[in-house]
Amino acid sequence: MHPSLEYALVCLVAAGACFLLTPIARVVAVKVGAVAKPRDRDVHTEVRPRMGGVAICAGFAVAIGLAREMPTLRTAFGSGPNFAWIVAAAIGLCALGVVDDRFNLDAPTKLAGQVTAAGVMVIKGGVQMAFVHVPGMGTISLGADLGVPLTILLTVVLINALNFIDGLDGLAAGMSVISSAAFFVFCYHLATVGITDVWAAPTLMTAALGGACLGFLPHNFWPAKVFMGDSGSMVIGLLLAAAATTTTTSLNPESLGMTGSFALLLPLLIPLAVMAVPFVDFALAVVRRMSRLQSPFAADKDHLHHMLLRMGHSHRRTVLLLYYWSVLLSFAGVAVGISTKAWPVEVAVGALVIVGVLLLAEPRLRRGRRPRRDRAARDEPRPPLEPAAARRVEPDDARLWESAETSHWQAAADHCGAVVRKATESATPTKPNKPTNPNKPTKPTKPSEWSEPAGSGEHRMGSGR
Repeated sequence: MHPSLEYALVCLVAAGACFLLTPIARVVAVKVGAVAKPRDRDVHTEVRPRMGGVAICAGFAVAIGLAREMPTLRTAFGSGPNFAWIVAAAIGLCALGVVDDRFNLDAPTKLAGQVTAAGVMVIKGGVQMAFVHVPGMGTISLGADLGVPLTILLTVVLINALNFIDGLDGLAAGMSVISSAAFFVFCYHLATVGITDVWAAPTLMTAALGGACLGFLPHNFWPAKVFMGDSGSMVIGLLLAAAATTTTTSLNPESLGMTGSFALLLPLLIPLAVMAVPFVDFALAVVRRMSRLQSPFAADKDHLHHMLLRMGHSHRRTVLLLYYWSVLLSFAGVAVGISTKAWPVEVAVGALVIVGVLLLAEPRLRRGRRPRRDRAARDEPRPPLEPAAARRVEPDDARLWESAETSHWQAAADHCGAVVRKATESATPTKPNKPTNPNKPTKPTKPSEWSEPAGSGEHRMGSGR
């Protein structure tokens, strides 16, 4: 079987397993009370279950187990990182996320768990930045003393970057699919040029992770039925960090010549391009909160997706816009790494950037710098109607709203009846008055049921009926 077919099978198995396990995780989350209740900083307005990350982690583990039995992909288990410890670190971090989804752990506890899981992945799993190629300085060997803490630090940063961006339905899952796809394309390209044994590990991890997130996305896209929670966002960040750093684990870039050295410089730059949107959001959040003398982990409503919502974009449009920028930046970095000519990439990226800017400014351009409300109203729940007494009505229809106790239909029927009665009275011919005999006593007349009482003026419908 061709390696590309094996990667496709791994991706499909991860997607199918995650898609089937997500409803089970949703039911369990509801039973144990792991639900997200609306808060001031949240965008959702209804209670939603969490723990979707359990299905993502399980789908990834199933796909890795399947790859171990395939004829070509099993070579990834013979050299490079230890997949058993990587999966164990992901499961441990997922368990911490499940506890946080249920009991809302404090930031120091979660940070300690993130550092522990990253340490297990780096020390036991062998995921460590060993070499860094610096242009003009050659290759620098980091060693364990510098490589281990640096890898743990970058892993924790990426974990929290994914956690911060998980603020809208489908946002974190979709951006993880895009990031995994971009990094898979880059790694598979380098695998086809003769270094398969080295690049098989990150290629396999991104194929399995991208498939798991893709299987979760139908349950999580707007309107979401379940959230991935911290059990999902932290696991995705850990595995993306593992895929990014595995490329420099066991290879000296100088052994590949100039082309190879430049290729292995890109794994340090491509994760920045692939994860540009989460990294920018994370950096802005940390700077913003520290400038306010707050903890970097203090929650607020000033993330990138909150800004787009305030500009007038709807929930769905905001997510799609962030998808667009993630695809643009991710695959632009990949194109730079695998393309032999730079100018076509620069022209294409420049044109797409202009389109992206116009899409961002579209609400203000269309409505004269006013936020667009029509599309936001289609996606967001509509506010309750104002009371009838506070609503402005026309003078001719004011009688329909005079009584708060009468329904609108009853008031309209009474009004129509009054119009018919008045039209009937005006159309009925009146008999001429006969000359009366002044000596003959007159009989008292019965009041007509159609006549109005004296002094009543205009009949007011709904007053006492």
